[in-house]
Amino acid sequence: MRRKGRVASAVLAAALGASLAGCSSTGGLRAEQERAAQTAGGKAAVNTPRWTFAMVTHSGDGDTFWDIVQKGAQQAAVKDNIKFLYGHDEEAQRQSQLVQSYIDQKVDGLIVTLAKPSAMKDVVEKAEKAGIPVITVNSGAAESKAFGALSHIGQDETVAGEAVGDELNKRGRKKALCVLHEQGNVGHEQRCDGAKKTFKGTMEKLYVEGTNMPDVQSSIESKLQADDSIDSVVTLGAPFAATAVKAREQAGSKAEIDTFDLNAQVANGLKDGSLGFAVDQQPYLQGYEAIDLLWLYKYNSDVLGGGKPVLTGPQVITKKDAAALQELTKRGTR
Repeated sequence: MRRKGRVASAVLAAALGASLAGCSSTGGLRAEQERAAQTAGGKAAVNTPRWTFAMVTHSGDGDTFWDIVQKGAQQAAVKDNIKFLYGHDEEAQRQSQLVQSYIDQKVDGLIVTLAKPSAMKDVVEKAEKAGIPVITVNSGAAESKAFGALSHIGQDETVAGEAVGDELNKRGRKKALCVLHEQGNVGHEQRCDGAKKTFKGTMEKLYVEGTNMPDVQSSIESKLQADDSIDSVVTLGAPFAATAVKAREQAGSKAEIDTFDLNAQVANGLKDGSLGFAVDQQPYLQGYEAIDLLWLYKYNSDVLGGGKPVLTGPQVITKKDAAALQELTKRGTR
C-alpha cells in the first residue's frame, strides 16, 4: 500500500521535480508558501477548480514534526491548485471545535488526526454528513474507517513499536524506559506496547508532561538516578530526544537514547553518537499524500488503500544514515 501511494504521488509531483531540493526550512509559513508557488512558476500543475482543503492536528505549539507535515501539504497544495488551511490544538475538545469551524466554512476536504479518537468521532461524522470527504493522518488508523474517513495515511504504531523492540534486541539492551509525553494518546500507548511485545528485555513506561520540558528532563533524570540498570531510553518524539540526552548527562547514566521521529537535531545526534537510532514515519509524506489523495478523490473518485492504511513508516535510521539525512532535515522535509 505504501508503494502504491508513493507511486501515485510521484506521478503527480512531476511539475515540482528536483526543485524541492532548493527549499529552505526558514522564513515562516507565509514565506514557505511563496517559495512553493515560485517553484511551480506561480501556476498549479493541474487545471482543476480551486478547492479548499483544511488540516487540523493535535499538535502543540512549536512541534517540528508538524512543521514537516505542513510543508508536505503546502507543496502538494501548490501543485494541485488547492487553497490550504491549517489549524491545531493539543487539547482534543478544541481540536474538535476547529474541525467544526472548517465544516461551517464549507471546505471541500478535511485532513484530521485522531490521537484521541472518542473526542473526534462526532465531528468527523458531521463532516461526512455535510458531504466533506475526510482523510485521517498520523494517528487513529484503527478508527479511521469506522468513522467514515476515505483513507488513513501514516505508520502502524504497533508495528513501529515492534521495530523498536527488535532494534533494542540487536543492540543487546536489557532494560528500557519508554517515555510517554502525552497521556491519552492512543498512538503513544501502541508504540510502547509494540516495543514491549518484541523486546526480550524489560520495558517500563514513564509518563511525563510533554508541554513542560524541564519537568520531562527531571523525570527522566530521577528515573535514571534511581535505577542504573536502565540501559536504554526511548522517547516518542524528536524534541524529547535532546532533553533525554541532557537528563542522561545529569544523571551520570550510560543509557542509550533512542527516539521516534526525525528532525535536524536528531540527525545531528545520530551522527555524533549522542543518540542510538531513530524511527522515522516520514511526516512530509503524510502531509503531501493527504492533499494528493483528497485531490484524486475530488477529481477522479480515486481512493487509495482499499480500506487499509497507506503506510509511510516505520524506517529505522542509524548513524550510517545521518550524513545523508542532515541536508534533508535542513530544508525541513525530513
